Amino acid sequence: MNIAYLMNTYPLPSTTFIRREIHALERRGLDIKRYALRRWGGDLVDPADEDELARTHYILSGNAGGLILSFCKELFINPVGLLKALGPWWSLLRNARGGFVRHVAYLIEAIYFRQRAATDGIDHVHVHFLTNSTAVAMLARIMGGPTYSATVHGPDELTDAPLLDFPAKIQHASFIAAITSFCQSQLIRFSSIEFSEKIKIVHCALDLRDFNDRSPIDNANQTFVCVGRLCPQKGQVQIPQAVAELRDEFPRLKVILVGDGESRKEVEAEIMRCGVANQIEIKGWCDNNEVRQMVIDARVLLLPSYAEGLPVVIMEALALERPVISTYIAGIPELVDAGCGWIIPAGSHDALVGAMREAMSASPEALAAKGAEGRARIEQGHDVDKEAAKLHDLFDDVVKDQKR
Repeated sequence: MNIAYLMNTYPLPSTTFIRREIHALERRGLDIKRYALRRWGGDLVDPADEDELARTHYILSGNAGGLILSFCKELFINPVGLLKALGPWWSLLRNARGGFVRHVAYLIEAIYFRQRAATDGIDHVHVHFLTNSTAVAMLARIMGGPTYSATVHGPDELTDAPLLDFPAKIQHASFIAAITSFCQSQLIRFSSIEFSEKIKIVHCALDLRDFNDRSPIDNANQTFVCVGRLCPQKGQVQIPQAVAELRDEFPRLKVILVGDGESRKEVEAEIMRCGVANQIEIKGWCDNNEVRQMVIDARVLLLPSYAEGLPVVIMEALALERPVISTYIAGIPELVDAGCGWIIPAGSHDALVGAMREAMSASPEALAAKGAEGRARIEQGHDVDKEAAKLHDLFDDVVKDQKR
C-alpha cells in the first residue's frame, strides 16, 4: 500500500508531529511518499527536518515548467476529469470570496499532483489541515486521482472554516481525522450531520521513546517554560504583567519563551513596559532536543492560549512529567485538568497569576503526582504508535474498498 502525505509547507519547525506520524506509519511497513506545495523559507534547526527536506517532492517551489507541462498534458489526456473539477473549483473560489489567481494555482497544482501520484503508484493521500493542500487533494481526486483523507487540528482552519468550503472537502474525502472531540463537533457544525460517520477521532501523538528522560522537580526551581509560535493565539503577551506581579514574592522566578513569530515585537514591548527583562528570556526557535531539555529543566509548562486545537507541547510536557498551566479552550480540557496541572479561563490575568502562584507554592510531591498522572494520560491516549495503527487501519479500509 503506497501512501502519500501532501502538505502545504514541509518540513518546518512546527510540523514535528507530522514527521512523527509518518515515521510511525513507516515502522508499520507502509511506504510513505512526501509531497509539499512549497519549501519553508526559514532555516531548519532540527537535523531530522533536514532529512525530511531531502525526501520531499515539491509541487510549486522551483517547478514552474513542470506545472505548465502537466496542465497542457491534462487538456489532452483527461479533459473530462478537468471539466468535472471546474464546479468544485468554482465553489472553493466562491467560498473564499476572492483569490482568483491563488485558486487557479490550486487547480494547476492538483493537475500536476494527479499525474505525479499516478506515476508514483499512490493508493491514497493523507493531508494535514483542511486548507489549500486539501483543496489540491480534493481537485486531484475529482479529476480521477487517488482517494484522500485529512487530519483537522484548529484553531486557524476552524476560525476560517466559512472561507475554506469544509462541506465539499469533507464530502469528497474518504474520511476525516479530528484530533479531539471538540474538533469533531466543529467539523459537523461547519459541514453537515450526514458526514458525522466519516469524521473519526485520531489524536495527535508522541513517540514516547523520545520522552523517557524524566527527573524529579527541584523545589528550588522557579522556572516556567512556554513553547510555541509568538502569535496572538498563544497569549504570550499576557505573561509579562503576571510575572511583574509575582517577582517580589518569588525572587528566582523566570519564564523562558521558546519560539518566534509575528507577536515578538509586541511581547518584547510588554516585557519592557512591565520591567521584567531580567525574568523573561526569548530563546527563538530551538531543535527538539533543546526544547525537551528546557521542559525537563522547568518547574511547569505555561501556555496561556486564547485559541488552540490541542497543543503538542502540552503532550510533550506531560510525557516528561511536568505539570501544565493552560486555558479552558477547544480540546485542551480533554487532556488537562487539576489532575495534571491547572486549567484557567483564557485571558484572565487574576487566574493566570493565581495558577502560577499555586504552581510555585506546590510541594515536590504534589508536582510529582500531577506529572505522573500527565504521563499516564499520554501513554493511554497519545502514543504515536497506537494512533498510527488507527490511521493504518483507516487507510487499509479505503484502499480495500477501491480495489473491490
